[in-house]
Amino acid sequence: MIWPAVIVGSLGAYLLKLSGYVIPERVLDNPRLRQLTTILPIALLAALVGVQTFSTGDAVQVDARVAGLAAAIVALALRAPFLVVILVAAATAAVLRGAGLAP
Repeated sequence: MIWPAVIVGSLGAYLLKLSGYVIPERVLDNPRLRQLTTILPIALLAALVGVQTFSTGDAVQVDARVAGLAAAIVALALRAPFLVVILVAAATAAVLRGAGLAP
């Protein structure tokens, strides 16, 4: 049952790579397409962060991860280095969980 999924996934990946060679350059030079390809990774990453932060299984849950994300946003607004942002978010979530204030 898994082999059809592997074959279809492989074929899809190959066709996606092939499309980069087949699509005319004038289409790829379109300013709207360039803007879309600049914004799309940011939107996908934001969606991933949202799903990982606010969900547990099938339910929406607000816990220490949300506080960690808020602390990371504050650290980013203060222009902290990336490693410091990660450490602030992790420490915030750990302190809240350790104190029993958040699950």
